[in-house]
Amino acid sequence: MRGVDRGVDYDAGMAKKLVIKVTAGADAPERCSQAFTVAAVAVASGVEVSLWLTGESAWFALPGRAAEFELPHAAPLPGLLESVLAGGRLTLCTQCAARRDISEKDVIDGVRIAGAQVFVQEAMADGTQALVY
Repeated sequence: MRGVDRGVDYDAGMAKKLVIKVTAGADAPERCSQAFTVAAVAVASGVEVSLWLTGESAWFALPGRAAEFELPHAAPLPGLLESVLAGGRLTLCTQCAARRDISEKDVIDGVRIAGAQVFVQEAMADGTQALVY
């Protein structure tokens, strides 16, 4: 079955992928929480998810940092992060990591460090929707 949604032709049987780039951390908590919430809900819905940590969200690639994040009436960030790690892919931006002196030995198990080329490849893949928060 084929259809058109907002001018985009899609195949209803095609697997959907979601690439989310979160640029905000504790500096913009609502935007940060929204990105993690959308990623976790998408994973729970069976969508292939790749969540990219950039800017201030880069700190959440480190053990214990998500537990420091607080936003009233929002799902706890550690649980959302665990959901994404369990069923999706979590990537820390190479440049963002370097600016914060974060290396592969510092990050949570399951987090990869990759750059813009990989992000562009993922975002441009067929059947993929990219979101930036």
